[in-house]
Amino acid sequence: MKGIVFNLLEQIVTSEYGPRAWDDLIDSAGVDGVYAAVGSYEDAEFGRLVTAASVMLETPPDVLVRWFGKRALALLQLRYPQFFEPHQSSKPFILTLNEIIHPEVRKLFPGADVPEFSFSESGPDTVVLSYVSNRALCALAEGLVEGTAEHYREAVEIEQTECSKRGDQRCVLVCSFSPLAT
Repeated sequence: MKGIVFNLLEQIVTSEYGPRAWDDLIDSAGVDGVYAAVGSYEDAEFGRLVTAASVMLETPPDVLVRWFGKRALALLQLRYPQFFEPHQSSKPFILTLNEIIHPEVRKLFPGADVPEFSFSESGPDTVVLSYVSNRALCALAEGLVEGTAEHYREAVEIEQTECSKRGDQRCVLVCSFSPLAT
């Protein structure tokens, strides 16, 4: 896993809970806690941080990972506005993951092991996102979709019809977007 993921986690934890919380999390997880954005780190290290945070906050790991994904999207938008600016809504942005965003991620972070997505559209405001990754971080994908909807000022309903954690070969997220009520 690339260090930028750890950097985002540190920034979010520090921002929402303070610097001491990040130090406590690092200690509890038994990890070094020093991450270079372009560095590569074992996936298990992220898992140890999530497990430690889950214990500390008495919150299920997938809930925390989803929360992290949602918060991380806002930070990614600030760092990489060029990915977001061409789009007026969530669906067209999400449909650029494989063709634009992930190739750019690989340029910015050589060696990045990004998940593979495939898409189908089941309506004008719905995208069916198929997620394949050996990390089984579908909760992160859900959080990123939620963050995307928030960025574009939309509501999103996500139904997970398949999940690798339940024995399926992939995770499938049916994402239905609608304008926020004003």
